Amino acid sequence: MSPSMSPRFYSEKEVARHCTKDSCWVLLGTRVYDVTGFIRMHPGGEGLILRRSGGDISAEMEGPPHRHSENARRWMEQYYIGEIDRDSSAEESQVLRERRPKQSTQGEGEEEHKKEIISPFSRCSPVDLDTDLVDWRKPLAWQVGHLGEKYDTWVHQPVDRPLRFFGNDLMEASTKTSWYWVPVVWLPMVFYFSWYCYTTLAQESTRLFLTADYSILVHKYAFPLLFGMGMFLWTFIEYCIHRFLFHMKPPAHNYYLITIHFLLHGQHHKSPFDGARLVFPPCLASVVVGSFYLLLRQTLPEGLGLSVFVGGLCGYVVYDMIHYYVHYGSPPRGSYLDSLKAYHIKHHFEHQRSGFGISTTFWDHPFNTAIPKETF
Repeated sequence: MSPSMSPRFYSEKEVARHCTKDSCWVLLGTRVYDVTGFIRMHPGGEGLILRRSGGDISAEMEGPPHRHSENARRWMEQYYIGEIDRDSSAEESQVLRERRPKQSTQGEGEEEHKKEIISPFSRCSPVDLDTDLVDWRKPLAWQVGHLGEKYDTWVHQPVDRPLRFFGNDLMEASTKTSWYWVPVVWLPMVFYFSWYCYTTLAQESTRLFLTADYSILVHKYAFPLLFGMGMFLWTFIEYCIHRFLFHMKPPAHNYYLITIHFLLHGQHHKSPFDGARLVFPPCLASVVVGSFYLLLRQTLPEGLGLSVFVGGLCGYVVYDMIHYYVHYGSPPRGSYLDSLKAYHIKHHFEHQRSGFGISTTFWDHPFNTAIPKETF
């Protein structure tokens, strides 16, 4: 609901009836929110919202177990649909009524204003996309570079809205990738190179030279170990790319670097649930994959380098699939993926300068970028 529109009133009984996956409403004090579209994206899973649907979630917003961030509160305002009317009768519970004309005195108005100020829900900032720093009716790619010093704050205030980068339809389509293209493009290569590496090592002709005069034979049974090393190496590459490239802070005066940063990763923080931009486009990923391949081919014998490479390639596929799932999946409560989902969403909404691990949080700990646990 746009802030310029008068809010509508609902009865408590009417709100309570919207408690299904197809229509899920919640209360935050006297404010009513239709969170149906957010159920599958909720970091705590669908069940957590559905168990509280039709009721007041004020206590859950404050925690424990999780105190929701200012960005989360701002995000929720996108689903605001009206106010609760505690005076409505049972017969009126099915009727959606417009706000009644104000007939309160000036004194009552001032008293109500004071109540609003001290209310804990006044921290929820309404989102009015029409008065944003950019014109949402035009492509964003050529606008964000002009934000300058305001860019970093703006890009880290997420919205639930699809983004339009370019006016040209072909260019716009090239920025979108469905999740299934990642396994379709890369898994055949994983299978082929795995077979090739295993058969190459089985010939017992691959040797690792430790010195000019001393070398050791790399047996075919070493392939699983080399494959695992490649996957582990990818987690480090993933961490470095996310931290040092995706989360670089472009200079406020540099229009082009801001634009590049937005297209590369800033757009994902602005619209974190844009399903068409949650995985790497194959053409862009091929640059990283190709560089990884050339590096290993130059530093290690063919069979050895390829074995590590194919493990890293598999690690990349797993990374992209996990990234998509932690945004759109509903992992079982208490599972490893459930913890990754909660960790990554905190990175988006509250800890943008930490929590850079996606498929694993391992590297965040030695580099001191782990998201701290909440205390109450």
